Amino acid sequence: MSALARLVFPALRWRARTGFDHERRRIEETLRLGVGGYTLFGGPSAAVRALTQDLTVAAPHPLLIASDLERGASQQFPDLTHLPPPAALGFIGRPDLTARCGAVTAAEALSVGVNWVYAPVADLDVEPENPIVQTRSFGDEPAAVGEHVAAWIRAAEGAGVATSAKHYPGHGRTTADSHDTLPDVRQPLEVLGADLQPFAAAVAAGTRSVMSAHVAYSAWDPSGAPASLSAGILSYLRRELRFDGVVVSDALIMEGAVRGRGESGAVVEAVAAGVDALLYPRDTPSVVRALDAALGTRLPRARADDAVARVTGLAESLRAAPRPAAPLAGNDHAAFADAVADLAVHTLRGEQLALRQPLAVAIVDDDVGGPYTVGRRDLLARALRDGGIAIGAGGSRVILIYAEPRSWKGRAWLGARSLDALARLVPGASLVILFGHPRLVTQIAGEMPIICAFHGQPLMQRAAARWVMGRLS
Repeated sequence: MSALARLVFPALRWRARTGFDHERRRIEETLRLGVGGYTLFGGPSAAVRALTQDLTVAAPHPLLIASDLERGASQQFPDLTHLPPPAALGFIGRPDLTARCGAVTAAEALSVGVNWVYAPVADLDVEPENPIVQTRSFGDEPAAVGEHVAAWIRAAEGAGVATSAKHYPGHGRTTADSHDTLPDVRQPLEVLGADLQPFAAAVAAGTRSVMSAHVAYSAWDPSGAPASLSAGILSYLRRELRFDGVVVSDALIMEGAVRGRGESGAVVEAVAAGVDALLYPRDTPSVVRALDAALGTRLPRARADDAVARVTGLAESLRAAPRPAAPLAGNDHAAFADAVADLAVHTLRGEQLALRQPLAVAIVDDDVGGPYTVGRRDLLARALRDGGIAIGAGGSRVILIYAEPRSWKGRAWLGARSLDALARLVPGASLVILFGHPRLVTQIAGEMPIICAFHGQPLMQRAAARWVMGRLS
């Protein structure tokens, strides 16, 4: 067992056919190595809870068990509560509601054994060509974003989870996706001061971890190293923002970190530069061997000891966190989420809505074709039908546009195939519902009303359906 294995956090993924059974060999191997915890992706709450209980019993030390929950626990665990994306909360402009979203997320995470949440996003939505931030951000105004970030953190940390403000020092100015390449933000530190404000707010609010970006800031660090591997950029977080918690890398499957150096080279550089926790390597044994081999040479012992102490301290601090006896996706959480979602749906263009039943629902899905599965796209039509609205040909045409920020998608705007589909469908349409960033409205021709519902998750599809039903009654 290696002490430096405590810095490594492999991913465990649920599969519909095998559950977590296909991960058993990986779990046994990585527990023997002594990893610091795991990052969980997917699964029903009962299965996730059973897994985390097994991991906790089998581990030789307290574990940090993490998940990516920017939009509530249902982002990974579908029978828990969906919450609106940060852009929707920023649009509503009520930090008290954002705080309750943080509290709900924390309570439901703890109910399945997740004690470390990779959220909130502290990036600014300032670059229209950005393919990966978009609706994941609370907005473009530093003070307002900082207020929402701080509210979310205070509530979630107060409920017992460790939060992780991301992606330091700000991913909002990139025009490329760090999953696919190494973006380079060339603005000087004077400009990036605005991007740093939400992270300063996160630190002041008590976040116990900060996630670094696999993005180069060449005017700040002329070496061109991504922030995750830049001692100068990471030391600024400690020195100037006075952050004393755990620095976690973004996922190590991303090209922004590993290009030109490989996974083993990237982890050594990252820890030497100031990263404490290494998220989602593909080959955990090789990563641990690389860290051990570099100890005392490329990886100073004092830096390695400091990283281990920080990760161990965070895990120990969470050991006594309350863990509810059963999942908490109750009616109160669902009703709250629906109420917030209803506040978020709003008109982008056109006030004169004239809909005639039956409604013919047409879908333009800009998210198909990538290395991922898209969610269900029939929930709005189902909700309308359940509400007594006739669905079919002969009445008004309603166009649904799904366009979410997705890893490896590589673009911020609607693609050519989607625009071709819109060109066919828009003439004669009565309403467009945009499940994406509001700025995409500029790509939609015509004069029909357009409403924004921000994201294609089930919560927002149902909220959009309620908006339509309210205009038909």
